[in-house]
Amino acid sequence: MQVCMLKSKLHRAQVTASSLDYEGSLTIAVDLMEQVGMRPYERVLASNLANGERFETYAIPGPSGSGAIVLNGATAHLGQVGDRLTIMSFGFLDSREADAWEPKVIVLGEDNRVINTRGL
Repeated sequence: MQVCMLKSKLHRAQVTASSLDYEGSLTIAVDLMEQVGMRPYERVLASNLANGERFETYAIPGPSGSGAIVLNGATAHLGQVGDRLTIMSFGFLDSREADAWEPKVIVLGEDNRVINTRGL
């Protein structure tokens, strides 16, 4: 049996910009994506801690070291600069693998700098 498990999470990522006229997606600084194993164009689920909105989209890489978290397209309506997001990706594991699975988690602080990690 396959089980869908949390693969990676960026917790308390602060929105740095929004672009309503962009095609869509969520821009994430590529160094943050790499640390938790998120891939460009991977499906992500995000929840906005400020307003409770949840949305599903795909991740696109932003400049490394920039701390960029940008709401693009329709998602620009679901938050504003300064809001904190939890950004999650998921994967399918065999049920035996799932028993020992630990996701890669980064907790972010000011300027989207890493303040805590788990599972890395």
